[in-house]
Amino acid sequence: MVDVGAKAITHRIARAAGRIAMEPATLAKVREGTAAKGDVLGVARIAAIQAAKRASDLIPLCHPLPLSRVAVAFRLDEVASAVEIEVTAETLGRTGVEMEALAGAAVGLLAIYDMCKAVDRGMRIEAVRLIEKRGGRSGHYVAP
Repeated sequence: MVDVGAKAITHRIARAAGRIAMEPATLAKVREGTAAKGDVLGVARIAAIQAAKRASDLIPLCHPLPLSRVAVAFRLDEVASAVEIEVTAETLGRTGVEMEALAGAAVGLLAIYDMCKAVDRGMRIEAVRLIEKRGGRSGHYVAP
């Protein structure tokens, strides 16, 4: 692992996003809460939070961080027949929380896939990416 001991403790925030495209009938089940396994977005929210909290267990050489906040938001895109996720992770620490936000977004989307795979195996997880990070030596980044 990289030695971050000499770095200043600062407020760090990262936002990551992604989407899962699916059949319109599958999106309707998500929207209406009628998927056989239950509340798709509720389960995906908990999965995203758990993944953010456990990023260092999932990603080799990732520092374990005490997170002060993890927020998860979903948007249903009816035109593209997709669910979009945005995960925000925050900490007061010596290293950034990009991996926590990205892990949360990816696993949240995987949970949606798992909850809906019985009716739609062709779902596509797409565009998982960092959209913003603040704090630390490298400053403020906003994806173009």
